[in-house]
Amino acid sequence: MRSEILELDNRFGEEFAGHYSFSEITWAKRNRIIQKHTKYSKLSGEVESSDFIAIQAETIMASLHGQPDSKPLSLEKLLDEENGVPIELGELFSKVTNKLNGMVHEDLRFLLERLDEESRIQLFQNFGFVKSSDGPQPNSPSSQPEQSKNSVPS
Repeated sequence: MRSEILELDNRFGEEFAGHYSFSEITWAKRNRIIQKHTKYSKLSGEVESSDFIAIQAETIMASLHGQPDSKPLSLEKLLDEENGVPIELGELFSKVTNKLNGMVHEDLRFLLERLDEESRIQLFQNFGFVKSSDGPQPNSPSSQPEQSKNSVPS
């Protein structure tokens, strides 16, 4: 299975500095995470809603196989709206996880087709693709890890 290692400096805060390793998860694990956070209509079987943030957070945690000894990353920390991880750091973890687990196109397209327009707009705002009317999104392209390595275990 594919893996990726991130070595983060202090740009996201001393708390998050250190070595993180991520590995690809299985197809079954990925689909169980999606099913757990997706509500289906009992009558039609169509998707009524999905908690994309919870899906992404659980996928990050399932892919995470190593982090600094202080264990700064947890599901609770990823989901915390007040004292969670910085936006840029969450986006970096999402990018790595999505690349390893192929969650970018097919899964998102499947779920997007089943959402109403308001839910799609909210999702795009959460991912930083659409600017909120509340003001500009703090989305900085300069927030890259100090070092990133791809490796394939033998």
